Amino acid sequence: MKALLLTREYPPHIYGGAGVVVGQLAQALSRLMAVEVRCFGERSPAEAAAAVSVRGYTPWDRVGPGKDGPRYAPALETLSIALAMARDPVDADVAHAHTWYADMAGLWIRTLHRIPLCVTLHSMEPLRPWKADQLGSGYLLSSWIEKTAVEAADRVIAVSRQMRQDILAHFRVDPDRVVVLHNGIDPDLFRRTEAKDVLARRGVREPYVLFVGRITDQKGIFHLLEAAPKLPAGVQVVLCASAPDTPEIEARLKRRLPEHPNVVWIGEMIPVVEVVQLYSHAAVFVCPSVYEPFGLINLEAMACETPVVASAVGGILEVVEDGTTGLLVEPARPDALAAAIRGLLDDPGRRRAMGQAGRRRVEAHFSWASVATGTREVYEAAKADFARSVEA
Repeated sequence: MKALLLTREYPPHIYGGAGVVVGQLAQALSRLMAVEVRCFGERSPAEAAAAVSVRGYTPWDRVGPGKDGPRYAPALETLSIALAMARDPVDADVAHAHTWYADMAGLWIRTLHRIPLCVTLHSMEPLRPWKADQLGSGYLLSSWIEKTAVEAADRVIAVSRQMRQDILAHFRVDPDRVVVLHNGIDPDLFRRTEAKDVLARRGVREPYVLFVGRITDQKGIFHLLEAAPKLPAGVQVVLCASAPDTPEIEARLKRRLPEHPNVVWIGEMIPVVEVVQLYSHAAVFVCPSVYEPFGLINLEAMACETPVVASAVGGILEVVEDGTTGLLVEPARPDALAAAIRGLLDDPGRRRAMGQAGRRRVEAHFSWASVATGTREVYEAAKADFARSVEA
């Protein structure tokens, strides 16, 4: 079997969790089958000949956003890349699209090249209405793309049980075609380290509370800022935050930072070796998302033996064990968030026990080898269904 993965992001050019997942999944699948990746952006010719073949695609100039382009331009740009992906020859047995950016490419490939389509939703457009601030009326187009592809797909992969329920509530899709496959993590890559040189270089001092994520209302970053003044004196809040949804939300963050002298902002996507140091020495990792289909960052923190305080939403409920690997709080409640963080800051023994429990949970339940095996089974089922539909 050969799999064709379709994605906007692919390492090293990633800005969010979906890109991390696709990169790790491709490597894990390559141990079981041939894998080709088609992604956004130029790639070197050498990558096409690698063990995981990677081909990059750029948009048509006419539909690119440009300096003064309309907010909906990125949605049209996406469709131009999808056309190019579908136009090239396909020798795979199954197409696997990740996020709405790649969904239409997957649907067109299914139609033109007669292979089954699997779609993984890393988030859902109907549950992210703030995307209208980013795409304008293009949000209507992104929502249509997602809905059309999901309802036509031979298999839909949800990254959590809660997401599966959301998919069935918002899309007309056969429940038998919607399967749950949790994301995984490389426990050798994310492992506690005693090195601290990154902390000194980044102006971080212990004790500190850590946030890692995109600058978006979805991630609850402004709720954490509201909680920051309620933390004990001397505790830093480190925001490892980049990839703003819009220039406006980045400007909003910049305006707020002077009000919080205990906040350190690292405004870039830093290398894994650096973020592992930040995870390893944080007193608490905080994930205050208001919507989180899975929450890969919580696994990364847990793998580095750091206790987690996170919102009790979506897939987080299936990752963080409340009271064992961390604490869950109601979303959009800065007071509750601050109280949970303070409770752990005051109890080093509990923090240590939670961190060790988190590491054990990652090793036992979230390995990429098991995710790849499950994905192969989904491909096989999709292929069998597609063959029956063609015969009919």
